[in-house]
Amino acid sequence: MKYILLIGLITLTLSISAQNNMLKINEMLPAKTEKMKNALNDATVDLKSQVKKNGLLVIFSCNTCPFVVAWEDRYPMVNKLAEENNIGFVLINSNFMKRNDDDSWEAMKKHAVKLNYKWPYLIDNESVVANAFGAQTTPHVFLFDKELKLVYKGAIDDNYKDAAQVKEFYLKDAMQNLANGKEITNKETRNLGCSIKRKTE
Repeated sequence: MKYILLIGLITLTLSISAQNNMLKINEMLPAKTEKMKNALNDATVDLKSQVKKNGLLVIFSCNTCPFVVAWEDRYPMVNKLAEENNIGFVLINSNFMKRNDDDSWEAMKKHAVKLNYKWPYLIDNESVVANAFGAQTTPHVFLFDKELKLVYKGAIDDNYKDAAQVKEFYLKDAMQNLANGKEITNKETRNLGCSIKRKTE
């Protein structure tokens, strides 16, 4: 019982810490030169190299979180939106504590193939990038403009359970407004997902 309470306390502490350190709207893209391997082709890249004319979209993701599993049917649509609006798009897996399990490098590569990913799926091996962002969950969305300022963060849309029932596609609206030089009216929404199993030391 004491062990369970201790684990719960540690998880709560890490969650509060990540929330307190989370990147704020208009802050600059952090860890932009941190090198990460791409599960699609083993190439080593950094976030700066993935920026396109109108900016960069970063989503912290993983292989098995139920929220990711429910939402990732929308990843191809998000990728299409990114391409149409000249915005770079990457997924990042920062689950350091699961590297010998569901989020191992080999599992990431298999997952990318299984889901037919067409966009970079990067391993943040020791959670350096997640910690720099203050990312909390999988998924957790961060959208940057061409000047690398954060313009939107939060969720993909308002219904992870059923894409057909989405009433507000927060990310789609933000991407289209960004590309068209319009004000993003809803700059921050509530991120919903599994906690990132990060490295903290």
